[in-house]
Amino acid sequence: MKKIIYSGCTCLILLLFLLISPVHANIYMYVDENGVMHFTNVPTSARYKLYMRGQRSLGSFYSSDKYDHYISLAARAYNVSFPLVKAVIKVESNFNPRAVSPKGAQGLMQIMPGTAKVLKVYDPFDPRENIMGGTRYLRMLLDRFDGKLPLALAGYNAGPLKVERYKGIPPYKETQNYVKKVLRYYRHMKSKS
Repeated sequence: MKKIIYSGCTCLILLLFLLISPVHANIYMYVDENGVMHFTNVPTSARYKLYMRGQRSLGSFYSSDKYDHYISLAARAYNVSFPLVKAVIKVESNFNPRAVSPKGAQGLMQIMPGTAKVLKVYDPFDPRENIMGGTRYLRMLLDRFDGKLPLALAGYNAGPLKVERYKGIPPYKETQNYVKKVLRYYRHMKSKS
């Protein structure tokens, strides 16, 4: 538990620090009977009330441009559009190379461990390996679904067998939203290039 106790003018310094530095977690505060302000990111009693909400978006912490070289290499190697690969990464991990999903998908392009083995991605947290493997998988799905991008994206999210079973985008809200988001980012990134 991280607990910080401040009093007097120290609060002003704390507030200035919080305003100029990135906040990663919610901050809670209470004032005790002596007028001392107590701050924590892990409240231990009902006395603590939300003082400042932490940032929810990872976008400001992970740069998208620093992977452009790897995205270019993979896009050329597997004949997949650069903006498409970048859009998939944006939706999958928001450019966080250490991302792990609740289902176990890993890295920038959120490759499942079984798929990583098939693609010979030995370190899914290595940006180059992950982008090369994820782009190769995307190419395989585009070929499997005759270049139909929405179906390839649905296969990337839900698995190709589900797309084949439903003869289209599966009726899963997550997959339907995923396809829409990737296509939206893809169009946006394409218009910028």
